[in-house]
Amino acid sequence: MRVLVTGSSGLIGQWVCGKLKDESLTPVGLDVAEKLFCQSWLSFYQCSIMNKESLSRVFDEVQPDAVIHLAARIDLDEKHDLSGYSANIDGVRNILNCVRNSRSVRRVIVTSSQLVCKVGYVPQNDTDYCPNTLYGQSKVETEKITSQMDGGGKEWCIVRPTTVWGPGMSSHYQNLLKLIRRGRYFHCGPGKLYKSYSYAGNIAFQYLKILLAPTEMIHRQTFYLADYEPLSLRDYTNELARVMNAPSIPTMPLLIAKAIALAGNGLNVIGFRRFPFNSFCLRNILTEYRFDMSKTRQVCGELPFSFDDGVKATAEWYLGLYPE
Repeated sequence: MRVLVTGSSGLIGQWVCGKLKDESLTPVGLDVAEKLFCQSWLSFYQCSIMNKESLSRVFDEVQPDAVIHLAARIDLDEKHDLSGYSANIDGVRNILNCVRNSRSVRRVIVTSSQLVCKVGYVPQNDTDYCPNTLYGQSKVETEKITSQMDGGGKEWCIVRPTTVWGPGMSSHYQNLLKLIRRGRYFHCGPGKLYKSYSYAGNIAFQYLKILLAPTEMIHRQTFYLADYEPLSLRDYTNELARVMNAPSIPTMPLLIAKAIALAGNGLNVIGFRRFPFNSFCLRNILTEYRFDMSKTRQVCGELPFSFDDGVKATAEWYLGLYPE
């Protein structure tokens, strides 16, 4: 099976391509960024999903049996309007038009995001949207377009990854590990703070299982992708500190954390945008979220990596990148 993976240079894309290769399938990568040196084995096309003509040529040449669509703008930095997230809107249309015109494609998996609903909001159904960022709103459009176009007329489903962690994390998420290692991270209040996070190896496994699942189990369905058991942010960071031999993480009283966050708001307003701690950040830290993963579990079965496996692999990868 030839599988075109858009966004193959991203964290999920790297893991998905690796998993497909391990399972003797044939991944073909597509990304606007250059191919990563660690993917020397991967057939790859450097192409923007906004370029209709180039995208069509890739489909014609590759003749994929399936498409895993991951390519998107994923940051939360846009403050003006949805046009900044055109890749998540027009780009999806371009992909699905190519799927519709392809004689080879039988199935497409379209990647959305948990942020179609604000953190902490539990939707009542697949179209109960409640975004509070332009990025989240753009992913609502991703889902609506996929439904309106009926997945390009092929078998399709939508997946909503949660926060993904593991080897290959971007510099943004590596910053957490850097703070922990340097003894600059602190817990905000005494709570355990349970969240449905996704270890990268497990989410790649879930993509594979959905790709290969019987049609009746996935067609026109929406799945959250996360580890089945929520992790505790406190336990997660404490264990990372232990495995990296970092200082023990202190607990900041919640009132003091809120005061620092308010100060951060002020610093951001006057131009210190890189100050990492503000009320938005604190609210995200303190908000617990747990998704019902029974539907995904029914399709994907048990996951291959435990929490301990993930922490050990992540710490070893990070320390290998930045040895002392």
